[in-house]
Amino acid sequence: MEYKQIQELIKTINKSNISELSIEEGDFKITIKQEHTLAPQYVQMPQIQASMPQPVPQISSPAPQPVGAPSAEKPATAPAASNAITIKSPMIGTFYRSPSPDKPLFVNVGDEIKAGQVLCIIEAMKLFNEIESEISGRIIKVIADDSSPVEYDQPLFLVEPM
Repeated sequence: MEYKQIQELIKTINKSNISELSIEEGDFKITIKQEHTLAPQYVQMPQIQASMPQPVPQISSPAPQPVGAPSAEKPATAPAASNAITIKSPMIGTFYRSPSPDKPLFVNVGDEIKAGQVLCIIEAMKLFNEIESEISGRIIKVIADDSSPVEYDQPLFLVEPM
């Protein structure tokens, strides 16, 4: 069984209600188990009003600019395009933007990417899984932090399709 086939099995099992799957082909044997957790339960708590007056936060506003004057501040990141596509994590693990700490990042904001190009690595159970793009486009935003844990279906990148 090939690595890609195993990845597809894991994805399929994650999306299903199957708790365990075992496959045997000759000398090869694989067992995939999935923990099922109950959905969180929320309890409404009564609101308690304090008897002491609360301080009102001070909000300072910038000085008004003359009409027609250009704004001095530029947005830190480009606004997300309305047609942006979110690339999500296909598994639970640790998100890495480069193959190793001393190597360059796979992609940066503004980079043009092609379908099949490696965007990041997600480490799961000591296996380093290269995550490839399924679309061509331009990276608008990197959402996940390097070396941080990610959940299944968590947004990783925003891509403007080409």
